[in-house]
Amino acid sequence: MKFLLSNDDGYFAPGLAMLAQTLQRYGEVAVVAPERDRSGASNSLTLDRPLTVRKAANGFHYVNGTPTDCVHLAVTGFLDFKPDMIFTGINHGPNMGDDTLYSGTVAAATEGFMLGIPSIAVSMAGHSGKHFVSAGKVVEQLVERCQADPFQQPVLLNVNVPDLPPEELGSIQVTRLGRRHAAQPVIKSQNPRGETIYWVGPVGAVQDAGAGTDFGCVASKQVSVTPLMLDLTAYGQLDRISTWLHR
Repeated sequence: MKFLLSNDDGYFAPGLAMLAQTLQRYGEVAVVAPERDRSGASNSLTLDRPLTVRKAANGFHYVNGTPTDCVHLAVTGFLDFKPDMIFTGINHGPNMGDDTLYSGTVAAATEGFMLGIPSIAVSMAGHSGKHFVSAGKVVEQLVERCQADPFQQPVLLNVNVPDLPPEELGSIQVTRLGRRHAAQPVIKSQNPRGETIYWVGPVGAVQDAGAGTDFGCVASKQVSVTPLMLDLTAYGQLDRISTWLHR
């Protein structure tokens, strides 16, 4: 198999190294990742300037752009092959619920899916970053499953692995996205020049972590796999909005 890897933590991130180390046992691996941390970049493309690709000492390629740039560039011209699968991550921190809308890790996988390639975003659902090997073992299971029963059409999967030793992980569960409350207010401070500056505030508390959600799954020490889709159409409101417009 041929794999394309990317992330949003930057080409130097330990999670990306673990992902590459894991997948090299299953086939050819190409890494195209951002030159710096681009967490929260979402699905942004760089359209106001050209991009450059450079090669690091470890063989990874890095781009002066967003995670989406990396995958788009790699698939549409930089690589001399079309990947069989795209993996993004292993992100240092969770990407669950509403957070998936902002995640560069999920966005990079989304770009691969839009380009017709099965794509899987993988995140460590914890901030200690102690157990990337656990996420690596989950990736092994997913790849081996794909080899035994290949996808017949592109899929987009969002995987969150509890930051626990492998022996403490539960089973893999298919979940839906949970929800958070609204984000907390921005944090104001002053820079040395006396100007007011603003930091984006913390995420809101979890609102929906019930049975079947990614939040609930990870809290129970299980691995969450959520199939995602890109159609944002609110089908339940089509008739209502049509009526509203044409009264």
